[in-house]
Amino acid sequence: MAGKDHRTRVTKMLIRRAFTDLLRVKPVQSISIKELCEKAGVNRGTFYAHYASVHDLLKQMEDEMLAEIGEALARLLPPDGKGVSSLRISTELFQCLKDNADLCIVTLGDFGDKSFAVRLLNMGWEKCIEAYSRYFRDATPKQIAYFYAFVSEGCIGLLRRWLREGMSTSAEEIAAMAEQLMLYGASSLEKAKP
Repeated sequence: MAGKDHRTRVTKMLIRRAFTDLLRVKPVQSISIKELCEKAGVNRGTFYAHYASVHDLLKQMEDEMLAEIGEALARLLPPDGKGVSSLRISTELFQCLKDNADLCIVTLGDFGDKSFAVRLLNMGWEKCIEAYSRYFRDATPKQIAYFYAFVSEGCIGLLRRWLREGMSTSAEEIAAMAEQLMLYGASSLEKAKP
């Protein structure tokens, strides 16, 4: 049984790698099963044993990544709100994104699934609103909502920049930069002067 599980993991990894390579150069609608299987070095039957279509493959990849992020948030944001560190949360999330760099690159690239970025932002909405409300006690719900809209779009831009640079900067450093920009805006750049 262990041998079969290993073969399944390797096969799915080959298919995923071939798929993300193709998504870098063309939209998902233009990727055929035949082309994907040839690139992955698997036959069509093997592909269909795991996925119903290229859209199903993309959805499963996105769902797996969202599940990982959900698990990270659940661990990092206890129901009582105690011990919550926004830097630790951001670091864990950026690390999760780095661990799924292949999907992030194509999702946020020219031919990516733009709805995935929206799903990603919506996933963090409730938890972040809750955390921001505790941190900024005098802010109204409307102010918190606008703050979240502002910083989440900024984080997407930060993520795109990080991806273009090959994610060579550590997740911790990106998270610290994001936190400084969120909390102190342009004045955080003044603090960075030598």
